Amino acid sequence: MAGEEQLSYSQAIQSATGSLYRFPVIPVKGVPLMNHIANNWDSIWAFSPHPTDLLIATYPKAGTTWTQEIVDLLLHNGDTEICKRAPTPVRIPFLEIFSPPPIPSGLDLLEKMPPPRVIKTHLPFHLVPPGFWEKNCKVIYVARNAKDNLVSYYHFDRMNLTQPEPGPWEGYINKFMRGELAWGSWYDHVKGFWEEREKRNILYLFYEDMKENPRREVERIMQYLDLSLSDDVISRIVELTSFKSMKENPMANYTFIPKPVFDHSISPFMRKGEVGDWTNHFTPGQSKMFDEDYEKQMKDANIPFRTLI
Repeated sequence: MAGEEQLSYSQAIQSATGSLYRFPVIPVKGVPLMNHIANNWDSIWAFSPHPTDLLIATYPKAGTTWTQEIVDLLLHNGDTEICKRAPTPVRIPFLEIFSPPPIPSGLDLLEKMPPPRVIKTHLPFHLVPPGFWEKNCKVIYVARNAKDNLVSYYHFDRMNLTQPEPGPWEGYINKFMRGELAWGSWYDHVKGFWEEREKRNILYLFYEDMKENPRREVERIMQYLDLSLSDDVISRIVELTSFKSMKENPMANYTFIPKPVFDHSISPFMRKGEVGDWTNHFTPGQSKMFDEDYEKQMKDANIPFRTLI
């Protein structure tokens, strides 16, 4: 079945690439979302999760795929073969994604999966379907420092030929600061989940902590999921979810997406995965401008971000 799922998903993407293009964004409750998401918003908002479903929520390019792989391995006791049963978006559907047929939408995939399911979203807190909060679903949120998140998103928008055209780096910084990118403002996103983390069933993680001490963070996720795995299994999961291992894993590195959609020759989906790569992109003037704006936008938020470790 795993091979069939992988093949059918890849074939669907291959056959649909002629109808894909850089989708424009349309605001939904003040948040710019790609038109295929905005046009199906009522269906997304009405999604009713099962109380046992787990939601992995992030701003784009904040460690989503990494967290998905950690969770999948934890839930399957570190079994690498089971976790290679299908590509990441088939194992853990992307809630709000709607694509041209025959690519299955996130809701289509979820409809066919029995709970408990693991679900991915990039939606900010106020756009997450209310059923997740009403049913007290577990939610893992991962936040990445703004400068590295911006750099990673910029390179992703260059290689993902369905995302809005990123334009030059200098202009992209301003779009990020103004919240004009797909899925909106990074600032609102990280603050929205932070403010609700103790009122809701949210485990709030930091990308930088995961890089600094991956074993500690894998164990935090394990405990949050009420699991108990042996030290050997945890060690294996830490190794299997290292950047090097995931970059070489065809079920997690998105090389199964064809070039007309993800052009890895422009930038690989898994590019560097580092903390502090922003220093290779920001000029001193850009960094100063960004820091001043950051102070204004985050002045009331006491979120302990680190731009270097």
